[in-house]
Amino acid sequence: MIDLRLLREDPDRARASQRARGEDVALVDSLLSADERRRSSGVRFDELRAEQKQLGKLIPKATGDEKAELLKRAEQLKADVKAADAERDAADAETQELLLRLGNLVHPDVPVGGEEDFVTLETHGVIRDFGAEGFEPKDHLELGQILGAIDVERGAKVSGSRFYFLTGVGALLELALVNAAIAQATAAGFTPMLTPALVRPQSMAGTGFLGQAAQDVYHLDKDDLYLVGTSEVPLAAYHMDEIIDAERLPLRYAGFSPCFRREAGSHGKDTRGIFRVHQFDKVEMFSYVAPEDSQAEHQRLLEWEKQWLASLELPFRVIDVASGDLGASAARKYDCEAWIPTQGKYRELTSTSDCTEFQSRRLSIRVRDGKQVKPLATLNGTLCAVPRTIVAILENHQQADGSVRVPEVLRPYLGGREVLEPLAK
Repeated sequence: MIDLRLLREDPDRARASQRARGEDVALVDSLLSADERRRSSGVRFDELRAEQKQLGKLIPKATGDEKAELLKRAEQLKADVKAADAERDAADAETQELLLRLGNLVHPDVPVGGEEDFVTLETHGVIRDFGAEGFEPKDHLELGQILGAIDVERGAKVSGSRFYFLTGVGALLELALVNAAIAQATAAGFTPMLTPALVRPQSMAGTGFLGQAAQDVYHLDKDDLYLVGTSEVPLAAYHMDEIIDAERLPLRYAGFSPCFRREAGSHGKDTRGIFRVHQFDKVEMFSYVAPEDSQAEHQRLLEWEKQWLASLELPFRVIDVASGDLGASAARKYDCEAWIPTQGKYRELTSTSDCTEFQSRRLSIRVRDGKQVKPLATLNGTLCAVPRTIVAILENHQQADGSVRVPEVLRPYLGGREVLEPLAK
C-alpha cells in the first residue's frame, strides 16, 4: 500500500510506475476520484453532525412554531447524516479496495520492460568447460539417481507431479545447506526463526501475495488459512499492528520454513527434476529498517546472498530485475542466478526485494522516532532455496564418474565428507 498523500501530490509518479509494471494506469485516476469522494463526504458528514449537535442545544430552549421548525429540521438532518455516513463509508471502502490493487512505486533506476529486459550488474566465478575435461555433464536428476539422492517417481506416485523425495545423501545435503545458511545468517546478526506454514488472510494480503500472485497460493477453504509460498509472509506479519522503537532497528530475522506454490501458468516449464516444484524448504532473510535506510539494507542483503553463493563455489551473475517482472510489493529487486551446465544458462537461485513502506502500511507496522510515529521499511532476501541450490551444486561440482565434490563450506555439516559417491551397483 502506498501513501495516499504522496499519490495526491504526485499522481504522475504513480501513473509512470503502473505503466512500467505493465499494469492498469487508469487505476490511479479511479483511486484519486474515490479518495476525493471519501474526503468530501467526510467533510459533509462532519458539517452535518456539527449542525445536528448545535440544533440539539437549541430545541430545548425553543417554543411554539420555532420549536416545530427546529424539530422538522432535526428530522431532515438525521436522514442527511445517515446518508452522508453511508456515502463516506462506501467511498472509504472503495478507496481501500483500489489502494490494495495498486503495486508499490517502482524505483526510478529499475530497468523498464518485461522478464527479459533485466540488466546484468555483475558476474562471478568461472564456468567449467566439461568438454575440455573430457566428459559430458549429467543433469541433476540423473546425478541424483546415481547418488541415491532424489526420487521423483515415488514423489509423483505419492503426491503428483512436481513433488519429490530427497533420500540418503540428498536429505543430508539439504540439512547441510540449511545449517550452513543459518550459520552464515546468525553470524551476520540475524535472529533464526522457525515460522508457521499456515497464515491468516490478513497476513497473506498484507504482504501483497493475494493480488497478482494469488493464483500461485494454496488456500484451505474450510479453515480460511493460506499455505505460505515463502517465510517472508509470517516474518512480515510477525510485527503486525505493532509500534517499534527506532532504537531497536534494524530488526533482522532468518526464517526457515517449508514453502508451497501452485506454479500456476508454468505448464511445461522445468518439468524434469526438482528445479520447479510445489513444495520446498527455504532459508529467508527479512529486515525491518527505517525508510531512509532501505536502499543501503537492500545492498547488504544482496552482499549476503553473494557471499553465500560464492561459499558454495558456484558461478553466478547478479541482475537488476525489470519493472514488469517485479512482485507487487517490490520497489526494486535483484536476482542472483547460478549457471546450470546442462541448461546452458543462468537460473535464479536467490532474490532480494526492497518493499519500502508498502507492506508495513498494509500490516500497520510503525516505528516510533521521538514523538513521530510512521511506517517503516521491510526487505526480504532468499538465502537458500534448497532444491534449486541442490540442482546447481550437483551439476557444477560433478565429476566424470558421477560423484559430486562437496564445497568446503558444507563439509563440516556432512561429517567431513569431501565427495558424494555413487551408490554401489
